[in-house]
Amino acid sequence: MDQHDLDILQSGDVEEKGVVLKRFVEKHSQTFDFGAFNQSGQWPIIWNSIFNILKLPSSLQSNILPQCLASVRILSRSKSNLNHATANQFDCLLNIANIGAHNVECSNQISVEALKCLCNLVYQSEKCQAMCLKNSSIEGIIKRLRTYKDHNVNYDLQYFDMKLLFIITGLNPNVRTKVRDDFHGLTYLVETLDMIMREQRQQNYLPDKHIDLLCEILKVLFNITVRNETSVATEEEEEIQFRRLSVVLHDLFLCKSYNKDKQNELCSNTINLLTNVPTACFSELILSLHDNDDVSHVKVFEGHDMSVIDVLLAYLKGRLDNVQKLSVQQELLSPILMVLVKCVRSNTILRRYIRSVILPPLRDVTNRPEVGNELRNQLCRLLTTPATQVRDLNAELLFVICKENVCRMTKYTGYGNAAGLFANRGLLGGHGGPTADYSSDSEDSDTEEYKQIQQNINPVLGCYELPRPDPFAGMSDEKKEYEAMKLVKLMDDLNRRGVVQPCRIGPDGRPEAVEHILELQEGLPQQQLDHKRKT
Repeated sequence: MDQHDLDILQSGDVEEKGVVLKRFVEKHSQTFDFGAFNQSGQWPIIWNSIFNILKLPSSLQSNILPQCLASVRILSRSKSNLNHATANQFDCLLNIANIGAHNVECSNQISVEALKCLCNLVYQSEKCQAMCLKNSSIEGIIKRLRTYKDHNVNYDLQYFDMKLLFIITGLNPNVRTKVRDDFHGLTYLVETLDMIMREQRQQNYLPDKHIDLLCEILKVLFNITVRNETSVATEEEEEIQFRRLSVVLHDLFLCKSYNKDKQNELCSNTINLLTNVPTACFSELILSLHDNDDVSHVKVFEGHDMSVIDVLLAYLKGRLDNVQKLSVQQELLSPILMVLVKCVRSNTILRRYIRSVILPPLRDVTNRPEVGNELRNQLCRLLTTPATQVRDLNAELLFVICKENVCRMTKYTGYGNAAGLFANRGLLGGHGGPTADYSSDSEDSDTEEYKQIQQNINPVLGCYELPRPDPFAGMSDEKKEYEAMKLVKLMDDLNRRGVVQPCRIGPDGRPEAVEHILELQEGLPQQQLDHKRKT
């Protein structure tokens, strides 16, 4: 901006300032690097000049208000300069957005522009984030949120209200308790979700813009339901709130969209929020069916509607089919795996149904468990992924649907794939029972295919293995001794170089290192005795 324009902004009349700002917006609408403004010192001059205009009476600045806000939105892209922003300037934008302490009458379009500016300010500046603890931003948004049910709040206002609240609660953890407890944000946000769902109940498919709004609300709910020790809500109050939330999430999972990407986005955000819901509330995801209920379009299992669980499993399958890069495994798979772990831990019916889908009775026993494209195969492959959180959640899911039974887990996944889980839980020796109280009914009826070749299944690989010829056939005793000593020397060399270290199974069922090879002999008599008892 040349000196003439700067002089007009500082001392010209309002109309001239409007012309200068219009040129500024047209020239810099796509500008994101403000290095030149920093070097010349123009940024604070332009910024303060605009807010001097915004302080004028409405009758004087109303004609150039759009240019002022567009300029603020552009300037607020400069993260390094936003320390110049003051609390009074922030409050000025709040008032224009109609969520301030002294609101001014503006059109919806103008208020939306002010909200966009506020989103930039809070996102870019820690100073502005801290202001939100003291100013009226949160109270103003919640106050307007309560009027959504009156159907007179513009859609764009609702969307950017939620966008701003998401940014505030995401970047400033201290605000979350204030939103949730002081202003009852959880209650009002769940009511808003329910209201949108009721309005769309007559339609088979949700419009894209409604899905966008739902996703913003879900993201805010995620932020304020993250476990927080400063919450003042009692356990009873929390359970009531979360059960109500779970009922609404049940309905959200069953929403449909013509746009598959939007459908996945809604499902993803709903799953993310569900990770914060207590396990005890997961029973709300399945509905008990009665004799007179229409079950023609639902998935029925043991007298319950499993439609939502089918959505979760289909979402998992879609993620597994499309996730190729290790770098995105944790982001894309951890939430859905965590939700399924909570499902199977919450309810016997849920565990049995999910088990019937993931681990149906074994028929394919000729291929390794990790080979193939069924859910079981894909989850077995994840047991050895380097993404530790995904690996651990996946292992827990499979272990729980196997009732935390080592033999059953080995049968479906192979001991080699599950060894990491067994080592972490102290189950390498095969001992240790379930830590939960599982029903005693049999869910593990073997197929005829499995029974016929059960004796030839390699438990380490988890599949049928063709009988191998005896490698010692035709060898003399001297040759056998030579090969044995050769193997001993190779193992000793690896041990001396620190490539491998001998270990044994300790009393806690976990591997423990031994200092000398002779220590391995100490447990042999007991191991032989245990083997005789088993056979």
